[in-house]
Amino acid sequence: MSIPFQTIQWDSIPKEEHHGTTGTSFWQVLQLPGLRIRLVEYSAGYLANHWCQKGHIVHCLEGEFESELETGEIFTLTAGMSYVVSDDASSHRSISKNGVKLLIVDGDFLSAQNSYIVS
Repeated sequence: MSIPFQTIQWDSIPKEEHHGTTGTSFWQVLQLPGLRIRLVEYSAGYLANHWCQKGHIVHCLEGEFESELETGEIFTLTAGMSYVVSDDASSHRSISKNGVKLLIVDGDFLSAQNSYIVS
């Protein structure tokens, strides 16, 4: 895949509303072949309505949230922190007590068929 240089004017991308078990998330999505880039905001009191198996690179832009793994582990991310996970590697869900704004990137490169070793 070859992506030519381009800027993203997030203000021109409409927000999609997604309801959690509690609270709401708002997504602005740029979809490219094999790559999705999103600005996502979780409202205060947000709890995802599913355990996600999808791989992501998540960067916290503003606020704070928790990423809970199905194993019970909980990771708190604050502004300036990121996490990365491959498809089908760890079931996870997001929780936001006071609201948060995230940049989320996912796509084919996070597939289990693409093995990356970080050393």
